[in-house]
Amino acid sequence: MQYWRKTRQMSQLALATEAEVSPRHLCFLETGRARPSRDMVMLLASALDVPLRERNALLLAAGFAPAFGESSLDAPELSAVRMALDAILRHHEPFPAVVMNPRWDVVASNEAAPRFFEFLLGRATPGPANVVRMMFDPDALRPLVANWEEVAEALIRRIHREAVSGGRDEATRQLLDDVLALPNVPRRFRRPNLEAPVLPVLPVSFRKDGRTFSFFSTVTTLGTPQDITLQEMRIECFFPSDSETDRHIRQLGLTRGPTTGSDNPSR
Repeated sequence: MQYWRKTRQMSQLALATEAEVSPRHLCFLETGRARPSRDMVMLLASALDVPLRERNALLLAAGFAPAFGESSLDAPELSAVRMALDAILRHHEPFPAVVMNPRWDVVASNEAAPRFFEFLLGRATPGPANVVRMMFDPDALRPLVANWEEVAEALIRRIHREAVSGGRDEATRQLLDDVLALPNVPRRFRRPNLEAPVLPVLPVSFRKDGRTFSFFSTVTTLGTPQDITLQEMRIECFFPSDSETDRHIRQLGLTRGPTTGSDNPSR
């Protein structure tokens, strides 16, 4: 718990006040002089806004069973969520929209997304697409992004934050190491700047065949989920920034139904 308190940059007194517990008892818990109850673990984790996956890890470390499940997106109990995702993706046509897991792998999309990116790349992407890897790969989207350095820096800042605030997630750290090792990635990207403001929307411009497609993207998460899969899922929607992009996208005819579950969203 001390790790999370320091990650959230909270003093013992601040956490004790937020959780409405004795500062002395909190000190004893952190130094091992007292053993937390299950309720205390959950209380402190909630006060620190610890991700559900990490709350399970804290419970296990304290000798308790995990509290939160992790379901596959195609599990029967998530059928209502899939219907909601399908509706969001479908209603965003003809503009691209994708659903990503915490490692930035695309797990679902509307038809506009793979069709647009196949148009840009001139080919389908084999296997599940990873948004960050595609954006940094010099053989993928990177040379097609007019404002690549701006977009890449914003993505790296977000991943640096997630590598810290998401706990000891080795997959996120490996993703960060892999993309930073690619050719001609600015060295300053290696230094986390956790104080820099996160843009509320991310502008991105693609160029292909003499046409410019200018978007801004928004990332949405599900509110108050009680399942790890749902908490870690994010929906990214691309909106046209100008009438020219709106016209170009509609001319591409990207209008079909959503693709969800285990289907390859890049095909």
